[in-house]
Amino acid sequence: MRFRFFLLLLLCLAGVRTGYADSKSVYPVKPIHLIVGFSPGGSADTVGRALAEGLSSRLGQAVIVENKAGANGNIAAELVARSAPDGYTLYFPSIGHAVNASLYKNLPYDPVKDFTAIGGVFSAPNMLVVPVNSPYKTVGEVIAAAKANPGKLTFASSGSGTSVHLSAVLFEKMAKIDMIHVPYKGTGSAMPDVISGQVDMSFPNLPSAVPQVKAGNLRGLGVTTAKRSAAAPGIPTIAESGLPGYDMATWYGLVAPANLPVEIRNRLNKELQSILADPKFKDKLIAQGADPMPGSPEQFSAFIKSEIEKWRKLIAQSKITVD
Repeated sequence: MRFRFFLLLLLCLAGVRTGYADSKSVYPVKPIHLIVGFSPGGSADTVGRALAEGLSSRLGQAVIVENKAGANGNIAAELVARSAPDGYTLYFPSIGHAVNASLYKNLPYDPVKDFTAIGGVFSAPNMLVVPVNSPYKTVGEVIAAAKANPGKLTFASSGSGTSVHLSAVLFEKMAKIDMIHVPYKGTGSAMPDVISGQVDMSFPNLPSAVPQVKAGNLRGLGVTTAKRSAAAPGIPTIAESGLPGYDMATWYGLVAPANLPVEIRNRLNKELQSILADPKFKDKLIAQGADPMPGSPEQFSAFIKSEIEKWRKLIAQSKITVD
């Protein structure tokens, strides 16, 4: 009798352990949180939500976007770095993830060691825009006005160290002008003040700029990459408009906390590649002037490291500081 009871108990325990192991091996079994480091309305939020929708349909679980704006993504990055490496907290980092390594002296996390790279999502140029009623109609006119009025023209950014900020800094340096930086918590919160004319100009990501230009709210003067964008072929590059050699692009990707299990990392990368190859998602990016960034986790990890080194040199040369 005792033997039968003991045998039954062992079988029950084995069943519990097997069930536990099976539940742990299936991913995902609950909603996933995608952390975006900027406020709603900007390109990071727009594409981040499209990415979340794609992941949700492929993973069979809700992917909830959470906006944690501030400090060029530092607030969001730190939150993710301190999260459990179980695949239920993901981060949608921008170029700022690489820039912050040099911009902030006491960064509360390591942009490489504290994260698991999953894959790149997209890269895109920025665009120099002014209010539609602005007196400036060309890049040359902006440069001329800035030289005639040093320290008076203003430019809005989505935060210190963002690609929007760095585009303006590079513009100032190459044009040998001095303007006033007006940082916001995100492109979405900056655009209303640029449209209304409270700020003279900005260099938003193309996915944020193109809709406003097409709607007649802003005037596009030049794109920041060396080649014109297919999304706005009628707008010249800044390089061809008076600043030869000017070239700047932004990017976004997908990462998780460090020590993410390889099988979860690979699953997420697999679904990410499927999303990037999806005609609807791909066409949506291209229509906004963005290019998909497909690739392996190893490739994206190497890319982040190279970006950190590149921006370390430029920040040191330009003496960029956090406002």
